[in-house]
Amino acid sequence: MAAPIDLHEVSEREREARFRTRWRVKACGSTACISAGAGAVINAVEDMVEREDMQLEVQVIPTGCMGLCSAGPLMRMMRRGGQETDYQKVTPELSREIVRSHVINEEPLPEHQLDTGIPFFTSQERIVLANGGIINPDRIESYVAHGGYSALEKALTTMKPKAVIDEIRTAGIRGRGGAGYPVASKWSLLSAAAGDTKYVVANGDEGDPGAYMDRTIMEDDPHRLIEGIAIAAYATGASDAYIYVRAEYPRAIERLDRAIRVARRNRLLGRRILDTKFSLNVEIRIGAGAFVCGEETALMASIEGRRGTPRLRPPYPTDSGLWGHPTMINNVETLANIAPIINNGGEWFASIGTAKSTGTKVFALAGDITNTGLIEVPMGTPLRDIVEKIGGGVPDGGTFKAAQTGGPSGGCIPSKFLDTPVDYESLRELGSIMGSGGLIVMDDSQSMPDVAKFFMEFSMDESCGKCTPCRAGTVQMHNILQRIVDGHGTRGDLRDLEHLCTVVRDTSLCGLGQAAPNPVLSTLQYFRSEYEALLAKEVAHG
Repeated sequence: MAAPIDLHEVSEREREARFRTRWRVKACGSTACISAGAGAVINAVEDMVEREDMQLEVQVIPTGCMGLCSAGPLMRMMRRGGQETDYQKVTPELSREIVRSHVINEEPLPEHQLDTGIPFFTSQERIVLANGGIINPDRIESYVAHGGYSALEKALTTMKPKAVIDEIRTAGIRGRGGAGYPVASKWSLLSAAAGDTKYVVANGDEGDPGAYMDRTIMEDDPHRLIEGIAIAAYATGASDAYIYVRAEYPRAIERLDRAIRVARRNRLLGRRILDTKFSLNVEIRIGAGAFVCGEETALMASIEGRRGTPRLRPPYPTDSGLWGHPTMINNVETLANIAPIINNGGEWFASIGTAKSTGTKVFALAGDITNTGLIEVPMGTPLRDIVEKIGGGVPDGGTFKAAQTGGPSGGCIPSKFLDTPVDYESLRELGSIMGSGGLIVMDDSQSMPDVAKFFMEFSMDESCGKCTPCRAGTVQMHNILQRIVDGHGTRGDLRDLEHLCTVVRDTSLCGLGQAAPNPVLSTLQYFRSEYEALLAKEVAHG
């Protein structure tokens, strides 16, 4: 059996390598930037460095997401000694000009630079996204050089499993998948469960429209997820783990597969991890893209090779999960927080955010907003700060109308609640939820009945069909919404819509159906006049 990786030696070797080249060019290679042409940018820079024979002077490093997707492709020039300059909307032609001017002639190009002093960057606190734009996701050495796997080593060599769970309890972290269940409580349940076979599952079945937080973590920092899974398994007594990823994320699947193989080769997975008694096998399971498989019992059915439909609880997964064995399911972002908590302590994490919603939250900021991209802010950050400071407000002098949080399971928050702190309790009071972290901003040109219809159509299409309230109720609600937005609705339709919302919410089997009415209910609560205006049109034409 090969010797385990020496984390300290690898870190020192990587740090020394940083000083062997005068320039490091970090180019964003995230999916968002790739879709804007970053692949050609990276190739152009690498070709120019080779053509000019500058390999000893310039190192090209493809990185993960730098955050401000609307300004991509992004490229960062880092001179030995600490000077950094960021460039935005880089093309292959511009990348060659940047290298020629900035590196060879030492003349930066200010007209193409990105100001990293704007609130989009300065108002964030990055824990989960700390390595974004910093490390090369395909090199374990890059992750290790930035503290990677030190938390796992600390847990395995200096902490008992119960001490790990106690640290997570002190942190107060709640599940980042939407429900906000206390993580330590779930870990304790699995730890106390009877049986020698236990499973840990990372839920990467991210399906909310406009959301790509988990995808980015899996693509850009795969070892961070693997480390979190390993710590969770050690704390709870599990020896097998699965990462469930939807098939629409091929880049994430490829990166995770490579990272698992490299981690196993370096004795960070497999038998006797880091020469301890702890062993763990991690495998990837690919889902077919069903939104309902984000629900934990449907997800387990899919892993087992069955149709992904939910089942009644109890029994809960920690009692009877995969193949009847105790199973714990955590969202990808949740597990990406674990290593920093172990390294820095639960009290450190609990000092961020609010008393009941600790730590930070990653959001995919999209819609009618100037700065779109991935952000990470402390829990409790006012919605106004996210929209106006970090997001840069509505573009072209538009007026903010609402923010949709929680995707198809969430609600629309109107402008009068812009100063609401973004945490679990505050959003629930407004009829919305945190969800996995999608945050869609809408200006005053948006029709809220149309928005409700869009999300209802999504829920209708994604219903697994197992229970009648969700299967038939979402169809009926969508039909009513269609009549209303077409101008053919009646006040009776409005009453039926509200009644159906209540029935579907209270009688559906799983969270998809139970939360499907939320966009309708929240828009009826805050924008009822828009529905009534459409009804008035129908009456006038009658």
